[in-house]
Amino acid sequence: MKIVDQEELRAVEQVLRGYFPKSSKVHGFLFGMSRNKPYTLEVVVDSWPDFKTIILRPDQQNEHVSNYTKKVTLFCTDVQVLKRMIMEENAIDWSTYFLIGGFDISLAPMLKEVAASKGVNVRGFTLVHLMFLSDPCNLPELRDNSIETRICSLNESHIDLVNKTWKFGGDEKGYNNIKNLISNFPTCCIVDESSRPVSWMLMYDYCALGMLYTLPEYRGKGYAKTLITFMSKQLHAQGYPVYCFIEEENDISLCLFKSLGFTEDPSYRAAWFEFNY
Repeated sequence: MKIVDQEELRAVEQVLRGYFPKSSKVHGFLFGMSRNKPYTLEVVVDSWPDFKTIILRPDQQNEHVSNYTKKVTLFCTDVQVLKRMIMEENAIDWSTYFLIGGFDISLAPMLKEVAASKGVNVRGFTLVHLMFLSDPCNLPELRDNSIETRICSLNESHIDLVNKTWKFGGDEKGYNNIKNLISNFPTCCIVDESSRPVSWMLMYDYCALGMLYTLPEYRGKGYAKTLITFMSKQLHAQGYPVYCFIEEENDISLCLFKSLGFTEDPSYRAAWFEFNY
């Protein structure tokens, strides 16, 4: 097992591009990390330079790690190598709560088996579609100048508003998470006449689009479609991967992203599992 250093991140990132869309979340983290975005993760692989498993885990030497929920992200091309790393080589700390997010649901039986052998309880948190935009040419043209002129970026004065409306926010860790995203990653919003955001979208630290929300009284005006289109074009032009996760039951968002040219691998689902909850 090897810890990947800063200079090696881009090499790993290039390898993972060959496994899109399944590697999107791990790749997204590395994309930001290799471009000097703040992070609290440590990257480990089973071998170097040819690796079959990569795990992103909390870096206990990072002074900011306690400000965020303990999260693990992983990708593998060999399940047995991954199993060995997490079962025998201490690649994951099984002694405390953690969340494995955005992993291939086909890995669930193995993860449950290892958790049982460690005496750790586990539960499924959510199951999602991974939607990927490979060609921005499929995006529509923005034709409503009255809306487009009201698009701008979020700033730190908007953290509370986003935190209160985010499904997984509302607490101090949600606040810290959103503050980090607004301060360091692309965002966009549509404002009203008094410059108050009424619809917005952020980018997670793994470079996925997220937290799309429109205040109830402003829905039905096409704001979400406008923000997705605007931000996707901007991100693609800057070299970012353009993708998102949509929860299984969110048919409205799924249809919206599909209508804008986002696609998915129908044989693939991503999941979030909690351990030691």
